[in-house]
Amino acid sequence: MLLLKKKRYQEQLLDKTENQISNLERMVQDIEFTQIEMKVIEGLKIGNECLNKMHQVMSIEEVERIIGETQDAVEYQRQIDELLAGSLTEEDEDAILEELNAITQEQLELPEVPSEPLPEKIPEVSPIKNRPKPELVAAS
Repeated sequence: MLLLKKKRYQEQLLDKTENQISNLERMVQDIEFTQIEMKVIEGLKIGNECLNKMHQVMSIEEVERIIGETQDAVEYQRQIDELLAGSLTEEDEDAILEELNAITQEQLELPEVPSEPLPEKIPEVSPIKNRPKPELVAAS
């Protein structure tokens, strides 16, 4: 009987110890999770401070000004590209047509056409002899 009581007492002690170990493990997990949460909150705090500093440096007006300047630069580059690509405006085409009309209305002096007949057979040109290419030898 005494042995059964002792056995029961030890089982209860084991149950209490297991419960305490289980509680300790939960506490450790809670502490680790809380530490991770603190790191996340600290990271958010630092990120928020950085954003506030960036907002102080750059205002909305400045961003709009930069975007406008960028769009102007893109438009200017597009105009340069069109000029380089040969795209002509209507004014350019009108000026070219006027110049063409002025040239065609002038009396041009052309060289006389030869009266001698052209030779019928074209003399053969001797082919260029190909030299044999030297063989490449690998160094030992």
